[in-house]
Amino acid sequence: MSPLRPDRARPPLRRPDRARLPLRRSLLGRLLAVSALVAACSVAATAWIAVQTTSGAIRQEQGQNLTADARIYDTLLEYAARNPTWDGVGATVRKLARESGRRVALTTQGRQPLADSATGPTAPALPPQASAVVDPLSVDTVLAARGADGQGTAADRIDPRAVGPFRLSSADSRALRRTADDQVACLNRAGIASDVVVGASGRPRVQIVGNDPERALGTRCDLAALDAPTRSERKALDALTELADSCLKRQGREGVRLNNDLSWGDPVPVAVPGEPGALAPQPVPAPRDAPAEQAAPSVEMPERTGENDRAIASCVGTARSEQLSSYVASPALLFIGDEGGATLPGFDLSPTNTARIAGAAALVLALTVGASVFAGARLVRPLHALTGAAQRMRDGEQPASVPVSGDDEVGRLAAAFNDMSAHRARLEDQRKAMVSDVAHELRTPLSNIRGWLEAAQDGLADPDPAFVSSLLEEAVLLQHIIDDLQDLAAADAGALRLHPEPVEVRELLGQVAAAHQARAENAGVTLAVTATTPGPALSADPVRLRQAVGNLVSNAVRHTPEGGRVTLRAYVAGPDDTEPLVAGPGASEPFAPEAGGGTVVIEVTDTGSGIPADDLPHVFDRFWRAEKSRSRRTGGSGLGLAIVRKLVEAHGGTVEATSTEGEGSAFALRLPGKRPPSGH
Repeated sequence: MSPLRPDRARPPLRRPDRARLPLRRSLLGRLLAVSALVAACSVAATAWIAVQTTSGAIRQEQGQNLTADARIYDTLLEYAARNPTWDGVGATVRKLARESGRRVALTTQGRQPLADSATGPTAPALPPQASAVVDPLSVDTVLAARGADGQGTAADRIDPRAVGPFRLSSADSRALRRTADDQVACLNRAGIASDVVVGASGRPRVQIVGNDPERALGTRCDLAALDAPTRSERKALDALTELADSCLKRQGREGVRLNNDLSWGDPVPVAVPGEPGALAPQPVPAPRDAPAEQAAPSVEMPERTGENDRAIASCVGTARSEQLSSYVASPALLFIGDEGGATLPGFDLSPTNTARIAGAAALVLALTVGASVFAGARLVRPLHALTGAAQRMRDGEQPASVPVSGDDEVGRLAAAFNDMSAHRARLEDQRKAMVSDVAHELRTPLSNIRGWLEAAQDGLADPDPAFVSSLLEEAVLLQHIIDDLQDLAAADAGALRLHPEPVEVRELLGQVAAAHQARAENAGVTLAVTATTPGPALSADPVRLRQAVGNLVSNAVRHTPEGGRVTLRAYVAGPDDTEPLVAGPGASEPFAPEAGGGTVVIEVTDTGSGIPADDLPHVFDRFWRAEKSRSRRTGGSGLGLAIVRKLVEAHGGTVEATSTEGEGSAFALRLPGKRPPSGH
């Protein structure tokens, strides 16, 4: 076998599928890209138009609504800070609704109605989410319009208008107002502009224009007279201090003395009359019930640390909420919306904005149509070419290839169509050649039979035994051709019947060699069988397998010159599919198949003339012969090797041919071996 390896013929293999195209190069990817581009343009255009046409209206509407909402909230917050209940708030709610053109409704935290500006027999249902919570002890810092006069720090969420027991009586307020007017007159005489500002508690204070209070320190105006707390304020401050101390003591901390501004620590400094620029600490006022001459009790202040200050601030806030809770209205839910029940107002597009939206939509539509036409034309053009080529092929015209535009789905379809067209052309040529070859092969024996019969009819030939033998020989040849054609037709249709049974390959090769021994001796060719004892076994149809091997032996004897050699060999292929696993002539162990059965190889080699390399790929084609004259002296019908391939494939095997011109040829049948029984 080794010297015959250079040229090899195998049955045609199925072309492997081409790799799947990446999405970026596929037709699907392009369509998705076009769709995404159109969608992006549409979204961008719609968003731009929406922003351009609605942003101004939204800003204007939102600005007006936020201002109106803040005013409504602040008004109701002031009402709650000045009144202990919500009784009588209906008039205020209706007034706010008329001024803002909105629906205003108040409910308890349990959603029990307190006041509603909605008119009609049945008010629309309130939305599930309230616009705000009106609670003077916990102000919404976003909506609240904080007053300049406050009783707490900037972080204090108690409304400054909730003064409770710190509200002055009318008499105290009038007396302090007269004092404030005197101080303003004094400052005006000193050339300092100032005004009287009245806080939420009714206490007046002097505000210097320009907010520069240090300018008043050089005057003789007694500004400290306004800082002295009244009796009601001292009582309220003492009560607040007591509440804060109780909170601190629960935390294990010392009590605190609050100043008039609700700070703690050192007393707030005030100006001392008669001493320009001098400052002196203001004494903490004594409780109302203490004698006038008795000094305020001494309170030891806790150590000033960040932790203590935070604890004191928390307790002071809690004490203020507890002190004011009976003076302010309970928390209420505020609902602000349209009269129809909507919480957000709408707006109408102007004719100009409507025209802009319509123009943008038309532009996007035009771009979409243009992109679709462009993509569709590129897609349909090669499909039209494929359709035209298919129709021409249907009409019997010579098939022509279509242009391959690229390596996308359509390009691959065009390439596959071209391959199919070329394959169809080859099949058509083979069909025509096969019809011609079949006619030639059948014509020869029929012509001979007709010639002999006409000669006998004309008295030119006697119907002796030789005459009958010649007719029988031609009839047998004709029957052989018809049988071969029938076998090929059955194999093509998948109707070739096999009767598999265990076959000893060495015995089968011996039978084939015995059947062809006489012919080989007449041709002067040595016919030999090489196989181990026992030989490899397989499961096959012995009749069909003898037919396949017999066709190879017959073909080898025909093309081997006198003195040549034809060898039949069988073995099980090794792991590398090249070295046979056979026992040598002196081996002591008999042949043992592999556990999986292996692949049984049957080889027929000869030392004949060989096959040219150009002809080797066609040796298994039907009616193919290297000698084109198709003479009976140099070859058969050209169906033998085609039948061999079909029979081997029906057994699940393959066949291949190797040849070196001038040295000989080798044909190998590869069949699945028989799996040995367990325990073998």
